[in-house]
Amino acid sequence: MTSAREQYEAFQARGLKLNIERGQPSDQDFDLSRGLLSALNDQDTHTETGLDLRNYPGGVAGLPEARALFGSMLGVKAANTIVWNNASLELQAHVLTWALLKGLPASSGPWVQQRPQMIVTVPGYDRHFLLLQTLGFELLTVQMQSDGPDLDAVERLAAGSDRVKGILFVPTYSNPGGQSISEEKARRLSALQAAAPDFTIFADDAYRVHHLYPDDRDVAVNFVQLCADAGHPDRAYVFASTSKITFAGAGLGFVATSEANVTALSVWLNAQSIGPNKVEQQRHVQFLKRYPGGVDALMAAHAEIIRPKFEAVNEALKEALGDSGLARWTSPRGGYFISLDTTYPVAQRVVELAAQAGVSLTPAGATYPGKQDPNGSNIRLAPTRPPVAEVREAMQVVAACIRLASEEYLAKQ
Repeated sequence: MTSAREQYEAFQARGLKLNIERGQPSDQDFDLSRGLLSALNDQDTHTETGLDLRNYPGGVAGLPEARALFGSMLGVKAANTIVWNNASLELQAHVLTWALLKGLPASSGPWVQQRPQMIVTVPGYDRHFLLLQTLGFELLTVQMQSDGPDLDAVERLAAGSDRVKGILFVPTYSNPGGQSISEEKARRLSALQAAAPDFTIFADDAYRVHHLYPDDRDVAVNFVQLCADAGHPDRAYVFASTSKITFAGAGLGFVATSEANVTALSVWLNAQSIGPNKVEQQRHVQFLKRYPGGVDALMAAHAEIIRPKFEAVNEALKEALGDSGLARWTSPRGGYFISLDTTYPVAQRVVELAAQAGVSLTPAGATYPGKQDPNGSNIRLAPTRPPVAEVREAMQVVAACIRLASEEYLAKQ
């Protein structure tokens, strides 16, 4: 029987160069939106309502047509929506910076005066941690469970101090595990009693429409409506973008929230900008309205490309690791990532071994603030960009690395 070392060295000798480090769309995914480039012609200088795309006027909240389209995607009215430029992360930064400097509508003053804390889920999204820590927030972690954040822990933290200003997490097909928050937990979060009167839900719903199985999809919650029903109408900001719907580098970011929050955020945006890119907004509106079957059909086409890659990960790991007990991993129904946990604290060693065998993985610890995974076990897998064959091959290498790293660990005990 081939030893773990021999199996690993055989992969190493093949001179592979595979990358599953970041959650990027494939060229096949981009090709689905090639029509975006020709969605406007040189006669398309005005919107249907007569707004001149070439000039300044138009408003900082975005084109009315774009607000209606993307508001409906998030389950709210146009009046509850702001459509901005490429990245939803940028909009998150705008809201958080405004809160730090001025406070939100329910705040007694600027958050920065209170040494603010923010709850985040782990394993979680490294860019959330980077943004919050760069802005000066102290991070409080809660575990992401199969049906969303650990709400018992969230409620304890929120009730314990008025410095705890909110929670930032991915509610649908979370990064990296692919879990979605349940309706029950979403209602609890919307209604929870917090020490801070301005406790806020920052829901980064980046994968809300990214179903791998459109006929067996997770149902996204409507935090704007749930918070209004619970008597906290200004509590929720729900962010999303077209970055993995159309072009990752030329999309639109948008946010759904209360009308009062839209008004307050518009004041901040108006102080910094004459307005967002109206031409790009019009391009997206026209492309998505004309796409046969609309956004749902476009996302179903993405699923046909991406789903086999997720299935290849599961199949390759099952085949190579079987019931060895050396690792466990999630099998999400949507999103862009799979979360893998090694049984022993060998994630860093697995990533090192994989790199030496020509496979680039997300750095170990990236799914925890400060890259400090207390268990030393979590690895985020991002199978969306490479072809299926490369995904399968990369997973075979990862499995070999898990076997070898685990064997090395046990030999030292």
